[in-house]
Amino acid sequence: MKNNTILITGGAGFIGCHLVEYILKTHTNTRVVNLDLLTYAGDLTRLKEHEASPNYSFIKGDICDASLLRQIFEQYEIDGVMHLAAESHVDNSIANPRIFFETNVMGTQNLLDCARKYWMAENGRLKNVFASARFLHVSTDEVYGSLGDAGYFTESTPYAPNSPYSASKAASDFAARSYLHTYGLPTLISNCSNNFGPKQHDEKLIPTIIRNALAGKQIPIYGNGKNIRDWLYVLDHCSALVKIFTDGKIGECYNIGTRNERTNIEIATTICEILDEISPTTVSYKGQISYVQDRAGHDFRYAIDNSKICSELEWAPQGSFKEDLRATVQWYVSKYK
Repeated sequence: MKNNTILITGGAGFIGCHLVEYILKTHTNTRVVNLDLLTYAGDLTRLKEHEASPNYSFIKGDICDASLLRQIFEQYEIDGVMHLAAESHVDNSIANPRIFFETNVMGTQNLLDCARKYWMAENGRLKNVFASARFLHVSTDEVYGSLGDAGYFTESTPYAPNSPYSASKAASDFAARSYLHTYGLPTLISNCSNNFGPKQHDEKLIPTIIRNALAGKQIPIYGNGKNIRDWLYVLDHCSALVKIFTDGKIGECYNIGTRNERTNIEIATTICEILDEISPTTVSYKGQISYVQDRAGHDFRYAIDNSKICSELEWAPQGSFKEDLRATVQWYVSKYK
């Protein structure tokens, strides 16, 4: 990386903590400043082993606090931003949409504006000292809406968000785009598929399946369980984000996925089969699977065409879905038992 100090927002979250750790391990000359409000989804114990690292600093704060952002940029001389901080759980966005628009839209605009004022000269060009500055806005494939049985999301797929969460992320994507075209701010956008891996919040699908299974409770699956997601291992996501940040073309969007399409019921069944092997009981965990009322506005299928990032940036996922899922299940078994 050419950047000396990167601000990672939401670095105590699931994806953020893995990204912080990934950069500290693979780019030892880069300093990481982690800004996180530590809401219910943030947990500093995820990064406990890095607390004493000379290249790591943590700040508790809100991206909606413009004065704090200015202070951070000036104090740490931030020359790169990887923006992950967001409200992200769809069910929560349905119950309380306002906080999603406040954080995801206005918080992103605050961050973009702070970077613009700190990095840009009056003529709309980067100051010489910030010639390598970059702002990566990390988003989701949910901004594209829902697919039918065939086809894939590409970087040119029209936006069609169907939940307050995805609508707020779509708006923040457009904010990032506007700051490039209006002010010349060097922004990039990534849109990823469903992440999985260790350290994810309990509310998400895979941890919920494992936790309920081990507790002898019903494993809730929305609707008929046939909704399809493209599953991305979190460490593959991190490697892709670093690749985009370092080698991506300013102004471009990159879709991150691995073509690991599975229905929700397939995910639940596979996890139960793994649990039957590594933590067996007298009967299969599959018997705990139950169907619950479907989520409002539940998108049917997400699937990403990752050919752009693979061909242009020579990125590829490592490992295999089955191996990564098994390792993930084992991690949660150790946590919940």
